[in-house]
Amino acid sequence: MTTIAERAAAAAGRTEPAADQAEEYRPAEELTPAPDPMADYEPGDDDPEMVPVHIAWLRVRREVRAIAKAEQYNGGGTRFNFRGVDTVVNTFGPVTLKHGINIFPVGVDAEHRDTTTSKGNKMRECTATVSWMVMGPKGDTLPVLLKTRGEALDSADKGTAKAQSVALRVLLLTGGLTPTHDKDPDASYIERGEAPVRSAVQYLDEITHPQTSAGRLRQIHYELRQSNQLGALVTNEVGDEERVGDMVVRIGKERAGGGA
Repeated sequence: MTTIAERAAAAAGRTEPAADQAEEYRPAEELTPAPDPMADYEPGDDDPEMVPVHIAWLRVRREVRAIAKAEQYNGGGTRFNFRGVDTVVNTFGPVTLKHGINIFPVGVDAEHRDTTTSKGNKMRECTATVSWMVMGPKGDTLPVLLKTRGEALDSADKGTAKAQSVALRVLLLTGGLTPTHDKDPDASYIERGEAPVRSAVQYLDEITHPQTSAGRLRQIHYELRQSNQLGALVTNEVGDEERVGDMVVRIGKERAGGGA
């Protein structure tokens, strides 16, 4: 026995589902939702509070108030203070663990080139752009991937790892807005004054010194001209009076020609 609806569907070329197949056509609102993975979760004594990722990151920032530039580089005639990778990670590591923050590198774009140091040693330079995902205790993530860049030189195979470590330091310091507590450069003010003009006599020791280059003598001649002292009389290296401008030119020609 067929129903009127079935005969009408057959006449129109359609096939109505059989009675035992009716459950497959239930409306969407009747379908059972996917289980919530956090539904049966029971926090342990040491687990972080289940808050959204942006709240957890804010709590990290509240605890990491500052990291001073306590390490110093001193080499090659250069000296400066800095905050090293290990110092920054050692500061952020326990605090992010406490608040359930996980930071994962999800993409690395590295560029390499061969270079040499000022002493001629061969080095490999790496510039790495790293994409980071910041995940909170509930498994949610910040809505954008954060990208930072790091650069490093190495004579072996560690350049890429070093560059990624620098990129992590940049992420933590910039994402954490981590101050140094150094003295603000605007906290002091020094009024600039005019440098005193050197007299022609004060140039004599430098002019006659055998290590003064021809290039430096040309600079001295320019400085004397700027202060209108080229015609000033001075006592030269043999005890005679000579215009300082002529003396500079004479000694400069001797130096350039390899004379005494």
